[in-house]
Amino acid sequence: MSARMKPHKVRGRELEEVREKDPDGRIVVHHRTVDTLGKMLRAGTITPEMHDAAKDFQAAFIVANLDPLRALPILRVPGTGREPELNERQLDARRRVHEALQSLGGMSSPAGSCVWHVVGLQRSVREWAIRQGWGGRAVRQEQAQGILVAALGMLAAHDCYRGAA
Repeated sequence: MSARMKPHKVRGRELEEVREKDPDGRIVVHHRTVDTLGKMLRAGTITPEMHDAAKDFQAAFIVANLDPLRALPILRVPGTGREPELNERQLDARRRVHEALQSLGGMSSPAGSCVWHVVGLQRSVREWAIRQGWGGRAVRQEQAQGILVAALGMLAAHDCYRGAA
């Protein structure tokens, strides 16, 4: 049994306080991040298939090592001055991310840009709409959410995300 409390903001991330009972019946309070896709699924804005396709894309994006890290990757060998070579799993993940973006019209399309930033980089829809937008122009948040919903519908229909990741 759990009860959700009011979300909080911490360092740009929205946290949700969750109260649950442990096996001994004591109430335990912990926090978890609120993800955009989970909120949209709970609100009925996206279907479970769209959510699953987005999570598959997100997993492939992470495995493909496409998020620009702020710290040095652990795989980097000191003193070589070279980037680590990608393994077969990472190459396959990059291929799947590329195919998915192509099915959305490419990275420069509204759908591709939105999925890259919101699903792949795990930014908020609002942040993408204000900072990135499409074609360098800001997009209204309602329009941005519509772009994301349409893109996730297309992503769910894309064959390479059925049971992949």
